[in-house]
Amino acid sequence: MSRIGKKEIILPAGVTATENNGEVTVTGPKGTLKQKVQRVIKVNVEGQSVKLTRQNEENETKALHGLYRALIANMVKGVSEGYSKSLEIKGVGYKASKQGNKLVLNLGLSHPIEVVEENNIKIECPSATEIKITGIDKQAVGQFAAKIRDLRPVEPYHNYGIHYVGEKLIHKVGKTAGKGKK
Repeated sequence: MSRIGKKEIILPAGVTATENNGEVTVTGPKGTLKQKVQRVIKVNVEGQSVKLTRQNEENETKALHGLYRALIANMVKGVSEGYSKSLEIKGVGYKASKQGNKLVLNLGLSHPIEVVEENNIKIECPSATEIKITGIDKQAVGQFAAKIRDLRPVEPYHNYGIHYVGEKLIHKVGKTAGKGKK
């Protein structure tokens, strides 16, 4: 049996889960999320817990068992606590600001880049070099953060660009002209 799939999901106070024709709906104080589940996985909602079982022992079904358990657990955490990613900008003249529902980035290009907030994703700029992305859907928050990060990837010689807070950056040493030649 799947080690992850066999664990039951405990619903915190204020969070409810329902299953209807292969679609799991989780509702909490921050919002509602839905996830379709394949027929080989059975979702049982009993009181304040959710348990998943599988119909057969095929390898693909075992993988789906753990996958759907993890997705539903992420949904429960998202509607109760939410998810966030923090990005940091480093570079001469690089900065970010929030204007309405847009994030305006000056990243050393000839024009500022505008990124519009998507549904259920909120952007904050605590300072000119920090960006905080929050939302209830873990996948959507991570994807949106990656989209912003890809606008100006970190270059290895000065480490200028956008990176996650706490990300280990590779720093290369530049050329040393004239050393070793005689």
